[in-house]
Amino acid sequence: MRLHKSISRLILTLALAIVAAGCASTTTPQATPTATRTPAATATLTPVAPTATPTETPTPEPSLTPSPEIVAATPPPPDVNPLTGLQVDDPAELDKIPVAVKVSNSPETRPQSGLGAADLVFEHYTESAYSRTRFTGVFYGQNPEQVGSVRSGRLIDLEIPAMYHAIFGYSGSSAGVKERIRNSDLFPDQIAAPDFGVGQPVFYRVPQQGKAFEHTLFTSPERLRELAEDRGLNERPEYETYMAFSENVPSSGEPIESLAVQYSSGERFTAEWAYDEEQGTWLRSISGTPHRDALTGEQITASNVILVFANHVNDNFWEEMHGPQSNWLLSIQIQVWGEGSALVFRDGQMIPGMWHRKERDHMLTFTHGDGIPLPLKPGNSWIQLVPIDTPSESAGDEAIVFNP
Repeated sequence: MRLHKSISRLILTLALAIVAAGCASTTTPQATPTATRTPAATATLTPVAPTATPTETPTPEPSLTPSPEIVAATPPPPDVNPLTGLQVDDPAELDKIPVAVKVSNSPETRPQSGLGAADLVFEHYTESAYSRTRFTGVFYGQNPEQVGSVRSGRLIDLEIPAMYHAIFGYSGSSAGVKERIRNSDLFPDQIAAPDFGVGQPVFYRVPQQGKAFEHTLFTSPERLRELAEDRGLNERPEYETYMAFSENVPSSGEPIESLAVQYSSGERFTAEWAYDEEQGTWLRSISGTPHRDALTGEQITASNVILVFANHVNDNFWEEMHGPQSNWLLSIQIQVWGEGSALVFRDGQMIPGMWHRKERDHMLTFTHGDGIPLPLKPGNSWIQLVPIDTPSESAGDEAIVFNP
């Protein structure tokens, strides 16, 4: 099947085909949000009081077909990690709290420590310039000895710890994000940051020649769980929604050997994935250079790479305030609630579907267009967050490039 020139065209073509055929087994309904990125402000903004919950999603436009009723995925057995679908030797291994950590993606911090051991990694834009990305890793099944470098949180980090009932470790934030966190339901128990008095031994410095001071902070899941234990939080989470996992590959995909997400006009933040059929995993690179984990020296891999198309909206406070005001950057709100379009890449296949998050404490789940759970391959997943208006283009046989 020839690759479509844009995701919107893919969705529209599938939807029209399903309507003509009288069924909806592979269609991907339109995303709930309809607004696109808002332009950065150039004048001084008037602050408003922060709220504990995100702003409501814009009213959806009429879609070609009504959203189907969602079929919930079955909860896994007690000895299966709900974030990876992998079985553990002893169910007691999962009697702990997940840990989320904010990790830099500045070129000078690469290779980072611990990302290869994360169950889930979210990559996202940092602010309204839409030119740089950062990671939030979620650790549950594995416990790397070191994670970092640890950097400042963003508005997306009001959502990810809530999804996975995690304690969140990060290094400070802008004044606007700090107030949103302070007034959120995560605060204070699920928050660990120097901003709020958490320092050594949870966080520690590893000075390195040639690296700026802000790139030298590290932590570990074990240290953050010790803090969670002191707060009475270190226990197995109880989820209401679950991702589905299966070794069987859905039949609704098309072959893909490589994909790239060009997060900026330059090459410093291009996420690249190539499928390794022998290993059965996706190999990650950044702008042509293998992305390695500093702890192991090995190239980072993923069983699943998931593009989540979400509404990106500039918020009402400054994230970066360096230089003249014309260069200041707004914080961005990535609205990962409600539902929207998704593309799941597994086993050398690209499978269109939907993502869902009905309630604040629900994890992201994925379905086919007909509302049936879309199974991920058992193993770790990297989630590439992109704006809903992100186009794509063919990059040769079984290769696709996304241009947020």
